[in-house]
Amino acid sequence: MMNSDAKARAKTIAAEDGFEYQLATFIPFRDLVELKRVRRISKQEITRHSNPNFKISVIEDASEFYFHFALDIVKRIRERLESGERFVGILPVGPMPQYTYAAAMINDLRLSCHHVHTFNMDEYADQDGNTAPAAWPGSFQKAMLENFFLKIAPDLRPPERQIHFPTKDVLPHYGKLIEDLGGADVCYGGIGWCGHIAFWEAHLGLEFNGDLKAFKNAGPRLVELHPMTIMQNALHSFGGDWSWVPPKANTIGPRQILGARDRSFWLDGSLGGGVSWQRFIARLVAHGPVNPLVPGSILQEVNGRYTVLGPVADNVEIHMA
Repeated sequence: MMNSDAKARAKTIAAEDGFEYQLATFIPFRDLVELKRVRRISKQEITRHSNPNFKISVIEDASEFYFHFALDIVKRIRERLESGERFVGILPVGPMPQYTYAAAMINDLRLSCHHVHTFNMDEYADQDGNTAPAAWPGSFQKAMLENFFLKIAPDLRPPERQIHFPTKDVLPHYGKLIEDLGGADVCYGGIGWCGHIAFWEAHLGLEFNGDLKAFKNAGPRLVELHPMTIMQNALHSFGGDWSWVPPKANTIGPRQILGARDRSFWLDGSLGGGVSWQRFIARLVAHGPVNPLVPGSILQEVNGRYTVLGPVADNVEIHMA
């Protein structure tokens, strides 16, 4: 909630554009001063951050972007194998192209993944919390199997019992499953349009009344998807059909993301033709206030990499197509 001084500054800044208005009511984070500030961060400035351990980089070419994402995964798997230790990774569905690259690298290197334990960060559910079946075309389980695990040679891929998804039956103890393995070596991910990490949605921050400590300690749960998430995923995965996107999802919480020994987030939200839905939220997450209403903002306070595709890093400007 903005105080009177912040409201006055917001009005002044809005007036600079010649048109003053408030945000749509479904948007949780409403500090107009901060929103204006991060919007003005240029492509040249986006990699600068006060936390030297939060490393922001830009990769212009999409193929190079996904190659480096895949290389990051494979290098960590190989390093743990060579040290005789298990690899525990939290994985996203989105971005996706890196998994094809990673599977090819694993096969070419003949790299055993028998020491690999994976935990996908989320999965769709219906209005009653029932998990989407693995055979459903929109299931994250199906996406991971077809785009990654089943592309790895059978004698190299992780045992099925070591590939985990947050289904309804395991959700209550999903966080403990990760902790029992010594915690995650790395949490990979992307950033959603509303600022979500995994499916930990922006509006969930309202439940914590500004208590950032409690927010950071929250674990896996069933959530109702934010309207922006419904539209984002309709755009990317469901042919634009928002009626096809399930209303809820199971997700890990901030505790699992912050509890990993490292974080590696990759932002590829470019649609081509100069259009990117992710330009603004990439800036708000990386450079805005650390706030439960912008879930991904907690990444700023810890070690990790935040890699942005070139078109996503481009300046935030108005272009009427």
